[in-house]
Amino acid sequence: QVRLVESGGGLVQAGSSLRLSCAASGRTVSSYAMGWFRQAPGKEREFVARISRSGGTTVYADSAKGRFTMSRDNAKNTVYLQMNSLKPEDTAVYYCAASTSATGWNTKSWEYDYWGQGTQVTVSS
Repeated sequence: QVRLVESGGGLVQAGSSLRLSCAASGRTVSSYAMGWFRQAPGKEREFVARISRSGGTTVYADSAKGRFTMSRDNAKNTVYLQMNSLKPEDTAVYYCAASTSATGWNTKSWEYDYWGQGTQVTVSS
């Protein structure tokens, strides 16, 4: 089992950048495909980005393409989400998740086995 702890959220102005971190403990993060999801008030949780075990493959939601970059440092047991050109519609709680699935693009929340507690990102206009 792995424990995930997100950090790096905050209140920023539109156009700013933030880097979210997800630190894993209990088991090496290299055992999992990792994903970022977000949930805005009154909305369902939605996929943001996913990275393969090796870090060689990433997948992004259309809303994240060109602005967000997901990366991982298996030596530090940490994954990151660099978010640039933030918009008010990016406001949400961002969750890190780990998937044991060895197949597929892992864009659905049900494909993930472990979740962090989330970190709030608020983008003001």
